[in-house]
Amino acid sequence: MISDNFFHSVRLDEEKCRGCINCIKRCPTGAIRVRRGKAYILSERCIDCGECIRICPHHAKYAEKYSLNEILDYDYRIALPAPSLYGQFNNLDDVDYVLTALLQLGFDDVFEVSAGAELVSEATRLYMRRSDIVRPVISSACPAIVRLIRVRFPNLIDNVLPFNAPMEVAAYLAREQAVRKTGLTPEKIGVFFITPCTAKITAIKQPICNNRSNVSGVFAIKDIYPVLVGQMDKLPETRPLRSSGLMGVSWASSGGEATALLKERYLAADGIENVIQVLEELEDEKLNDLDFIELNACSGGCVGGPLTVENPYVAKARLQHLRKYLPVSCNHLPTDEIPAKMRWGKPLEPVNIMKLDEDLRKAMEKMRQMNEIESALPGLDCGTCGAPSCRDLAEDIVRGKGSIEDCVFFTRDKSDSNNYIPIPAPFRKSQASEPTAGNPDTEENV
Repeated sequence: MISDNFFHSVRLDEEKCRGCINCIKRCPTGAIRVRRGKAYILSERCIDCGECIRICPHHAKYAEKYSLNEILDYDYRIALPAPSLYGQFNNLDDVDYVLTALLQLGFDDVFEVSAGAELVSEATRLYMRRSDIVRPVISSACPAIVRLIRVRFPNLIDNVLPFNAPMEVAAYLAREQAVRKTGLTPEKIGVFFITPCTAKITAIKQPICNNRSNVSGVFAIKDIYPVLVGQMDKLPETRPLRSSGLMGVSWASSGGEATALLKERYLAADGIENVIQVLEELEDEKLNDLDFIELNACSGGCVGGPLTVENPYVAKARLQHLRKYLPVSCNHLPTDEIPAKMRWGKPLEPVNIMKLDEDLRKAMEKMRQMNEIESALPGLDCGTCGAPSCRDLAEDIVRGKGSIEDCVFFTRDKSDSNNYIPIPAPFRKSQASEPTAGNPDTEENV
């Protein structure tokens, strides 16, 4: 089990936060709490899926933003457009319009992430030939899913494909190609990913299975889109920059990666709630007849990312139209050997989010207390206490981060004998401590 300092790309505007419980009910790992009228995150639980950004009615959640001026820190700048970017534009029949417009923004070159996706697909096909791997293999392309597995489903870690995501493969190849082309050292070459989601920002800033990312910086699609549209409208002509086919572009929507494996026994699920159901069934050994499972945290796949601008189903339809003009695939591995650069630098390890105490005896006593508290709670999982479930409130109490009186059912009039629930003496408010605002040891702002 590992424990480390966590970077999170999701941020909270406290002035906009109204302390509603929409975010805590949608968080797939129970990472968000509402205390003293504001949301905060249990850092070790967050997977940066961006569901809280999507659901917040007050727009209090947002992704960490980066200025386009960052590209000026490098002598040579390369844009890495995610294939989901192409689905944002209406009537697009040639991706060279998008790629050429990126050069107008100040980039010296572009390298399609879909080209990296085609190479990962081919490497996965080679990997799937092995007889010694744990099946079904789970895709590692979505960083939110990889983090979800290490937090909630550690028993499935051996099923996860140990390959870098197409973004990392494309960044490595883009920089390597630029070094040969320009003669510059790798440090002077900036490679910038245009992302549809917050999870990929976190994957760049704090990689799980590599010491560092090959990507220098990242920009959200929704930030680049309006500027890009302006440049596309003014293009006198396009340059032949496309380097991938329909197999790579199809990765933008759910099922694209699995289809590229050219196998029949696969499953593709999207949307975090559906994904969790699939992982639970896999953990119960109900899906062992499958070879491959593709999972995307966002509905529709990457086209449904929280940092995109278009409806995911509209974007998916646009990509289906665009694929008619593309070849099947444009990128292949030089040999039948999987290159080392495509593999993880270190193994995936679980995060122990349920460790109540370093001392086993104390941890067992706290677990007993948790069970006692949970049995006293109403079991409604209503979220009005500021925790997503009664079980989570019980855990907060034994950790000293909440009180049983946070539950509204303990504040009812004692004269109402039908509704009043007595407070167990050890857990009354005088015995429980509230989390201290701004204390990094107990909480972190979303």
